[in-house]
Amino acid sequence: MTDQIGDWQEIGAPGGIEAYVHRPSGEVRGAVVVCSELYGVNGYLRGICAELAALGYVAVAPDFYWRNARRTELGYSAQEREEGLVLMRALDRDELVADSAVALAAARGLAGGRGVAFVGTSMGGHIAVRAATELRFELAAVFYPGWMLTAGFPLVGPVPPLETAGRIAANGVFLLGFNGDRDHILPLEEWKAVEERLTEAGVAHRLVTYPGAGHGFAADRPADHDAAATADAWRRVHEALAEHL
Repeated sequence: MTDQIGDWQEIGAPGGIEAYVHRPSGEVRGAVVVCSELYGVNGYLRGICAELAALGYVAVAPDFYWRNARRTELGYSAQEREEGLVLMRALDRDELVADSAVALAAARGLAGGRGVAFVGTSMGGHIAVRAATELRFELAAVFYPGWMLTAGFPLVGPVPPLETAGRIAANGVFLLGFNGDRDHILPLEEWKAVEERLTEAGVAHRLVTYPGAGHGFAADRPADHDAAATADAWRRVHEALAEHL
């Protein structure tokens, strides 16, 4: 592990978006923008940042909720989940892209001349894929990303990310994705359609499906967690970071 801890920093204009930034104690091997699920930059996400820093990557976890609530850190009670859903529903697609661009610029500045990846779980996976349609970076590693092919609320906007999948190919982003075959938010048939869309658009990608795993399998919620799938997925992420950054 690193001998440092992360801290909150402004990464854009004064009074604007902040991010939790965790730097390695030794050589920098690149930077990772870590996009949260609906619970914000909580202990689980900060733990991911620490693990990435231990591997030599600067971890930058943006506070995407900053316009409505600062430094959101939610647990997993029913009430806190509802608070997260309210904040998530208030997110705007174009503002998310703008915030992702700020986070990417900050990550580039911290990457030590190496590459940048976006890593995201659930809502954060969606944000990472959306960013890949608009921004140039090296790798998007996404866990059970929702709303890839469906639109309908402000976070997604009128055009779902994979309707413009060709932009991911044009931006040179490699997409690594993970999902469980029992995911109720991203069902297996939709996951297969995601694979087809990426292939048709010429996106360099690898999608992995875990038998018996459901939505949130990599999170620290005991009811959702699948230890074997989580270990395999993060092993693949670490290999991809080493390859692409």
